[in-house]
Amino acid sequence: MTVSQPLPLIAVLNGPNLNMLGLRQPEVYGRSTLDDVEALCAETADRLGLAIDFRQTNGEGELVSWVQECRGKCAGIVINPAGYTTTSIALLDALLACEVPAIEVHITNIHRREEFRHKSFVSKAAVGVICGLGIRGYALALQALAEMIEEGA
Repeated sequence: MTVSQPLPLIAVLNGPNLNMLGLRQPEVYGRSTLDDVEALCAETADRLGLAIDFRQTNGEGELVSWVQECRGKCAGIVINPAGYTTTSIALLDALLACEVPAIEVHITNIHRREEFRHKSFVSKAAVGVICGLGIRGYALALQALAEMIEEGA
């Protein structure tokens, strides 16, 4: 009898206002909804042999708690911190403390936008940052984490 190993778990965490994707400023963020993002992530994870835990919150404390839950449980984190990118030291500290590789994702290119969006606290804890490629960035982040897991990084 063969015992199968559980699939590596990746937390896909989304911050404030991402529940409004497709409705909020579609000229900036596109017409894809958060459900579309989740479907893309599920399809990509399935293809890559990963399991995902996909979540969205408008609360900073809840997002910090979810990151903390990843320690010892997840093989990686894909995080779109949204509005907390430029403001949350608590999120940075949680990412550093969880000791799990994280990739920061932004749907838009934050460096082509308002000056205040250019500085990310989350980037200081992330192994990589993907921005400006729309929701495709999530699939690319999952691909990168799958490769890191396979390489044992």
